[in-house]
Amino acid sequence: QVQLVESGGGLVQAGGSLRLSCAASGRTFSNSAMGWFRQAPGKEREFVAGISWSGSRTTYADSVKGRFTISRDYAKNTVYLQMNNLKPEDTAVYYCAARPQSSWIVVVTTEGGYDYWGQGTQVTVSS
Repeated sequence: QVQLVESGGGLVQAGGSLRLSCAASGRTFSNSAMGWFRQAPGKEREFVAGISWSGSRTTYADSVKGRFTISRDYAKNTVYLQMNNLKPEDTAVYYCAARPQSSWIVVVTTEGGYDYWGQGTQVTVSS
């Protein structure tokens, strides 16, 4: 069992930065692929970024490449999403997800590929 708690969301002006955190509880964090998704009002949830169990591989949605960075801290059981140069279209609820017992280097990019989800944190970018 993995429990995920996101934090770090808020209101920021366009061009600003935020860092989201996802604290995981449970013994399986270290062998879990982790990911960030987002859902804007009236839209489906979409993949944003993912990181492998090893931490050696990352994947990003085209819309955030070069602006967002996903990372993980095994000692703190936490995964981060650093978001720079934010745009109004980044406004959404951001969700953290985990897939335990993943392959060492696999990055999971599909919603159905994850087993556990956090409650979400709101990010609002004003123009």
